[in-house]
Amino acid sequence: MAWIYLFVAGLLEILWATAMKQSQGFSRLLPSLIMLPAMLASFWLLAIAMRYLPLGTAYVVWTGIGALGTFLVGALVFGEPLNGTRMLAAVMIVAGLLLMQLSGGEAAH
Repeated sequence: MAWIYLFVAGLLEILWATAMKQSQGFSRLLPSLIMLPAMLASFWLLAIAMRYLPLGTAYVVWTGIGALGTFLVGALVFGEPLNGTRMLAAVMIVAGLLLMQLSGGEAAH
């Protein structure tokens, strides 16, 4: 269950980062209002996941999901450039996330 909380927390990180971009420096109300609860929910779910997963594992996976997701949103929604180096970096993030999950990241209680 901790991995599900962590995955949803990562998705919410993508949402709040995208809303922050769309808020244009908090000058647009709706994206600004979306960002805050998404951010709080992301942190809350991360904290719950950290009850059961090691700190390093949880944080790396959370930031990895957020980084990869915002990279994809940037490219697909905002037209940010895709090139070989950026794609390789994204593949490396995915590989790191898979390795972290396969490392047996369940914490002892």
